[in-house]
Amino acid sequence: MVAVGYTLMTEQRGPKGLVADAVGAENAGFDFAVSSDHFSPWLAEQGHAPYAWSVLGAVAASTTRIGLMTYVTCPIIRYHPAVVAQKAATVSLLSDDRFLLGLGAGESLNEHVVGRGWPPVNVRHEMLAESITIIRDLLDGKDVNFAGDHYRVDSARLYDLPATRLPIGVAVSGAQSIERFAPVSDAMIAVEPNAELVTGFDAATSRTVPKIGQQPICWDPDRDEAVRRAHEQFRWFAGGWKVNAELPGPAGFAAATQFVRPEDVAESIPCGPDTAEFVKALRPWADAGYSHVALVQVGGDTQPEFLDYARAELLPALRREYGDAPENWLAA
Repeated sequence: MVAVGYTLMTEQRGPKGLVADAVGAENAGFDFAVSSDHFSPWLAEQGHAPYAWSVLGAVAASTTRIGLMTYVTCPIIRYHPAVVAQKAATVSLLSDDRFLLGLGAGESLNEHVVGRGWPPVNVRHEMLAESITIIRDLLDGKDVNFAGDHYRVDSARLYDLPATRLPIGVAVSGAQSIERFAPVSDAMIAVEPNAELVTGFDAATSRTVPKIGQQPICWDPDRDEAVRRAHEQFRWFAGGWKVNAELPGPAGFAAATQFVRPEDVAESIPCGPDTAEFVKALRPWADAGYSHVALVQVGGDTQPEFLDYARAELLPALRREYGDAPENWLAA
């Protein structure tokens, strides 16, 4: 069984379009929707980067069933962790407890903009660990005073909290991040279908928690157009996360991917009209033990047509292959 999600990709869609897409995803039958949280697009061709939290508030008020989460928010530089806790609690209230706060150590692309530099990965993990401590304590309703190596919090308390403690998922990529973050996570988030991440995460926590991944696709009735669009807007994906976390802006991603060919992108992103290819793309995730996979449809203007296709063809095919998701979208 794999719950199938839809990605509200803020890098490729304006705020009103994202809200309309979330409503469309709920009507189409997706189990959950994840939102990126970016200050900049990866590539200038994508063309958008609205404030994710305003969008999420509007989405929460415009939908009634679909699960919601950030995929992911970085609470270490651009946002202070106390403010992230407040935002997450508010969205949870607006959505009637449908929200999961997804956290990660972030990318220079979005965090360098406030002029505090971009620390090495070990320091980012230290900062994320302190952030999670602050966020969890605030979401537990505590009066928080905190003095760490990276953050201070002075007499903070959240006055509007959901009755049910909202869950926190953390993005992991290897043994170091699993060891540090699995014990304090209510869900695992990862960007590759790696079974070792799943088994390592299970070994590091005594609970069974959701394992949430993300799979880009590029549906279009014309395969050549799908490949062209995927290359134009998603060739940054070929760099891998160690590279993607370090580049400071769209110009850097454009330069780093100037020799990536359309056929290179099409090897990792299924493109065209073939539903069987999209169904097949989820098999590595299911075999690796992931319980949730959010699809990314490449191309902002194609979302309404894609959602019609998903309702009529893609989601029924995915249900036949991977089963129906439970009523509670976060069931592991």
